[in-house]
Amino acid sequence: MYNSFYGWYLKCQSDSQTLAVIPAVHTTRNKRTCSVQVITDDDAWAVTFAADSYRRTGRNIFIGENRFGEKGIYLAIRTPQLTVRGKLDFGPLLPLKYDIMGPFALVPFMECRHSVWSMRHSVRGNVSINGQKYSFQNAWGYWEGDRGRSFPKEYIWTQCCFSGGSLMLSVADIPMAGIHFTGMIGFILWQGKEYRIATYLGARVVRIRNKMVRIKQGNLELEVRLLKAADRPLKAPAKGDMIRTIHESASCQAFYRFRKDGCTLFAFETDRASFEFEYFS
Repeated sequence: MYNSFYGWYLKCQSDSQTLAVIPAVHTTRNKRTCSVQVITDDDAWAVTFAADSYRRTGRNIFIGENRFGEKGIYLAIRTPQLTVRGKLDFGPLLPLKYDIMGPFALVPFMECRHSVWSMRHSVRGNVSINGQKYSFQNAWGYWEGDRGRSFPKEYIWTQCCFSGGSLMLSVADIPMAGIHFTGMIGFILWQGKEYRIATYLGARVVRIRNKMVRIKQGNLELEVRLLKAADRPLKAPAKGDMIRTIHESASCQAFYRFRKDGCTLFAFETDRASFEFEYFS
């Protein structure tokens, strides 16, 4: 065995509620386990399962009775701290035109590789969490994944579905061949058109300050700003083992602005943003 992890992040969001689930499998030299993390606007839980409760068939992950995949999510968890039951159906997925990692998808020994399975899709269904009902009838979903050994030491990640579009941006410290550099990947889906922001396309950070990041790439400029966090602790991989604690705001206040050729395509403030700001410099 070698140290590794593989996990998905599936987020469902209505105008008033947010639910994200993270099914994952993690391997160290001594053991293999799997887990399901559940994140809402107000709380977060992590449940560990035995290795033999995990299986994957195509684009479906099964952990115990729980199922995650392109058709939706089925949850059946019962522990002393957490009782979850429900089913959410997904509409047609909207994948990227090509791998978000671009040419870096072919680079061996990367610490972490990112995938985007769906930029935006409809969600319908109900889930009960410790007696509280989460209802998604005219809701939107987002689906991504990560695999590798560890999350970056420092990184910023944000995602938001909004009227007319969706976006994701990740800025991270990338170790490679004995050096470190700031790498970024992201997309903006706006009025049916996909824009991509990435280091391999010439994107660069022009400013990181006070929970704000501004990226420029040719005639494109994206600014994201965390205005008010609602942090919940999550488990993250460090050399394959889920021993690191990060903090995610599944639904918080943020500002986004996207410009092309000096003209603003959109600029808005929302309380429906998801944010992880694990950047310390």
